[in-house]
Parts: sequence; structure tokens; C-alpha cells
Amino acid sequence: MKSKQTDKQLTKEAWLVRERAIEDDQRVAKTKRAEKSAAEETAQLAKEQARKEIWLAREKAIAEAQRVAKTKRAEKSAAEETAQLAKEQVRKEAWLARERIIEEDRNARKIRESEKRE
Repeated sequence: MKSKQTDKQLTKEAWLVRERAIEDDQRVAKTKRAEKSAAEETAQLAKEQARKEIWLAREKAIAEAQRVAKTKRAEKSAAEETAQLAKEQVRKEAWLARERIIEEDRNARKIRESEKRE
């Protein structure tokens, strides 16, 4: 009887040892999964941060390109406006010169006609 009881006790102890080993294995596996998950999350966060930085750099480059283009358009517009004003000034001066010539011709004709009458 002692032998049966000892065998039962040994079987029970073996079962408890086996259960503890299974629990230990499960804890180790759970810890590994948690570590792996944390590492993956860290890697994912790093990727997202890198993507965000790339996006921000791209947006900054686009904004800078737009600013440069806007400045060039403004400079071109100012140059065209200056050129247009210069052309208008030249036209106005040419028109005034023609008007003076016409007026001088008219006055000269009047003087000649009045000299002819005298």
C-alpha cells in the first residue's frame, strides 16, 4: 500500500512539475510575444516618423518652389508693366511731337498766308 501511495504521490508530483514547466514555457512565450510586439511597435513608430518627416520635407520643398515661382511671376509682371509704361511714354511723346509739328506747320502756313496778303 505504501508503494501505491508513493507511486500516486510521484505521479502527482510529476504532473505538478510538468504543469509548472508548461506554465513557465507559456510565460516565456508570452514574454517573447510581448517583446516582439514592442519591437514591432517601435519599428512601426520609427517608420511613421520617417514618413512624416519625408512628407514634411516634401511639403516644405513644394511651398518653397511655389514661393520662388510666385516671386518670378511678380518680377516678370513688374518688368512687363515697366516695359508697357515705357512704350506708352514713347507713344505719348511721339504723339505730342507730331502734334507740335502739326501746330508748327499750321502756324507757319498762317504766317506765309498772312505774308502773302500783305
